[in-house]
Amino acid sequence: MNKHHSDISLSEVHQSVDTTQTNKPKWRRILSFFGPAYLVSVGYMDPGNWATDLAGGSQFGYSLLWVLLMSNLMALLLQSLSARLGIVRHKDLAQANRETYPRGVNFILYLLAEIAIAATDLAEVLGMAIGLQLLTGMPLMYGVLITVLDTFLLMLLQRFGMRKLEAFVIGLIFIIGMSFLVQIIIASPDPREMATGFVPHIQNDAALYIAIGIIGATVMPHNLYLHSALVQTRKFKNTEEGIRKALKYNFWDSTIALNMAFLVNAAILVLAATIFFKTGRTDVAEIRQAYELLPSHLGSNFASKLFAIALIAAGQSSTVTGTLAGQIIMEGYLKLRINPLVRRLLTRLIAIVPAVLVIGIYGENEVDQLLIFSQVVLSMQLGFAIIPLIHFVSDRKTMGIFAIRPVTKILAWIITVVLIYLNGRMVADAITGYFATTASWGWKLLIVLAVTGILILLAYTVLYPFSKRKLKTSSSPVHPEPAPLDLPDGVNHYQTIAIAVDFRKNDSVLITQALKQGSLQTKFVLIHVVESVAARFNNQEIKDEESKTDKAYLGGYAKQIRQKGYKVVWELGYGIASREIPRIVTGQQADLLVMGAHGHKGLKDFIYGSTINNVRHRLKIPILIIGSEVSR
Repeated sequence: MNKHHSDISLSEVHQSVDTTQTNKPKWRRILSFFGPAYLVSVGYMDPGNWATDLAGGSQFGYSLLWVLLMSNLMALLLQSLSARLGIVRHKDLAQANRETYPRGVNFILYLLAEIAIAATDLAEVLGMAIGLQLLTGMPLMYGVLITVLDTFLLMLLQRFGMRKLEAFVIGLIFIIGMSFLVQIIIASPDPREMATGFVPHIQNDAALYIAIGIIGATVMPHNLYLHSALVQTRKFKNTEEGIRKALKYNFWDSTIALNMAFLVNAAILVLAATIFFKTGRTDVAEIRQAYELLPSHLGSNFASKLFAIALIAAGQSSTVTGTLAGQIIMEGYLKLRINPLVRRLLTRLIAIVPAVLVIGIYGENEVDQLLIFSQVVLSMQLGFAIIPLIHFVSDRKTMGIFAIRPVTKILAWIITVVLIYLNGRMVADAITGYFATTASWGWKLLIVLAVTGILILLAYTVLYPFSKRKLKTSSSPVHPEPAPLDLPDGVNHYQTIAIAVDFRKNDSVLITQALKQGSLQTKFVLIHVVESVAARFNNQEIKDEESKTDKAYLGGYAKQIRQKGYKVVWELGYGIASREIPRIVTGQQADLLVMGAHGHKGLKDFIYGSTINNVRHRLKIPILIIGSEVSR
């Protein structure tokens, strides 16, 4: 029997990167922890943040640099809590929510998380399109449509594994950083004046409004889901010492990555302060406006081209991580796994459609309003990610000695209250502005009802975990608890029969039919393939929650079959089922493969993926396909 060891969680690229290899130098083992936070950090320098940084710098000079620093410290604490959840509990935030809250509430939380992903993606689409327009002069509509192509870029990157994807994103971050470094050198800001910007003070209501915008646009809801999953890409010893080490190095990773994001945002603000505020141009708040004015203030087109390149890199890097977060959210909340390409196309189309409609109907000048709208939508989602996260990492029953300390807990709740209040102010201002310009009572009533519902749900997410309800901890993140098998006594034939199971109600029928093809002397091989995002990236053993429960389920099936007198072993595969099943079947030298049909075809095959058709092309042995309606 192929034994697999350890436990950890589902979601992204889980436990694919081994940090325990003693044949490597210590510095390389430490560096192997680094990476997840860089994928998260791009959300803090996405195009949605640029407008607030530009407005802050052009209107108030360096005076709001302290706001950027404070928001970065808030983000660091929340992201470290997210990483702690993934490392200690081996679950991402979506899985932990599903385990804690009732089904109806979870579905609403899922929808809100999906809306947040779509809003984030909308900002990336617009940022990429604006960058392409600035660099090449192409119409904005074409730039928006071209962004569909990055769907296929992500698919290509996924084939090379997690470390290559991280390297690609870090490369984009490097391009962004270098672009602004060159621009800052050309602008030559006064370091002493910049230093005054770190002294906390708010000049007036307008400065307060921009400060709220900067803080409100900092912490992205999807980043909390993403980070709790990405930290599980690291394989480490599941001991107290191993977990402490993982927590320490992931905190370093987060500190370095988020400080890089802070430097990028600070560079945008400093650039705006140096070349716009100091020359009297306090009206610059839009990306295209800044681009157009850069050459006249810096005396070179080169700096403005770098600005556009950085914008494209920011949009591209953020869109990659948004896709991964979308897959995690769907799998964690719904236990629904669809073709990653379909998932990506759906996310991108949801973002592109409103952009195309606004550009087509109202023209390119309204795009900046759409960008602001995406940030307002994100602001409304943030509390639904932060509040459950603090509950989970504070719970001693599930976190044990790794539950956060009272001081950290108090600080986290203070930050949560501040962020929810500031984001609420942002949303309230947007709604008030809309109410002042529309006479439609229907829309006004709809908005009031929506806001009321959101406030009720917010209160529910805060209070429900205190009810001490029993957690639903027994089931797999993806599969329901399988029913006991109803098996016959033996018959004859093949020496080795492989059986591909998927923990659905048809397994009993499937295994019964397989047993009928052999005898008590036949060796039966139970096969199941873990197809989580993590497994698909790495095609090798991972130690996530799904793997852990799948091993237990396979062991349970094997035990029931042995009780009937049959010889049985099991093997768990990782990655794409249509590749892993043939590999295991060939390795076990099976004479027959028995597998079930999902009962869908055509469009559903495209959405969920067709396994049988691909498996039969890779094997030369007989394959017995058991339909979902077959009776014993």
